[in-house]
Amino acid sequence: MKSNEVSEITGISVRTLHHYDAMGLLCPGRNPENGYREYAAEDIDKLQQILFFKECGFPLAKIKELLNRPDFDRAKAFDIQKKYLLHEKKRIDSMLKTLEKSIQNMKGELEMSEKEKFNGFDFTSNPYEEEARRLWGDEKIDQNNAYIAGLSNEEQKAIAKGMDDLFMNLSKVRMESPGSAIAQKAIAEMYHHFNANFGYQYSLEAFSGVGQLYITDERFTKNIDKYGEGLSKFLAEAMAIYTENKK
Repeated sequence: MKSNEVSEITGISVRTLHHYDAMGLLCPGRNPENGYREYAAEDIDKLQQILFFKECGFPLAKIKELLNRPDFDRAKAFDIQKKYLLHEKKRIDSMLKTLEKSIQNMKGELEMSEKEKFNGFDFTSNPYEEEARRLWGDEKIDQNNAYIAGLSNEEQKAIAKGMDDLFMNLSKVRMESPGSAIAQKAIAEMYHHFNANFGYQYSLEAFSGVGQLYITDERFTKNIDKYGEGLSKFLAEAMAIYTENKK
């Protein structure tokens, strides 16, 4: 299916589709004869998932990270997205009823109490947004930062030195295959180092998710690749393999 055909059935502009391709969010195959984009069935399914995430308030960069995670569960994503949108539907339906009554009240057709005028306004967060954040969000990083912020200057310096030494050692094996014995031994040491120093016990899935951040968040990529070109990519692959092997 060509870009203009996808645009026609989805309502998304061709320009937006091309932007998704350029940022690595949705990259269809290319026709070898003319180089035109060709969207397969799996690309259409992925586009649908992207749009559901957008409707739930996720930015494109975050969506890209989520879809690239090795532990991404499409069925679980659908379940949470459904609950999120049903919650929003209920809230919007309630506000629409309040709006309709307010119009009638303005016309003198009925009377509303002061409290009734604010039915449907909900300034608390959607509980399923919190569930999504727990599943896919950055709470691991947040917890790490909060833990480190509570340490003394000397303790923080010691952690920084430990991380510097860790990534220096990891950079020495980055030219090895991510699944090799020497690489996996280094990643095992990394996993244990994380759990011993950051005040948070990483699950294997969380550990793998951090690895994906190394290649989807340019801040991580830039800092990690200072230790050696391509280190972030190597770590993401090696951490995913470590997680899969330990399940």
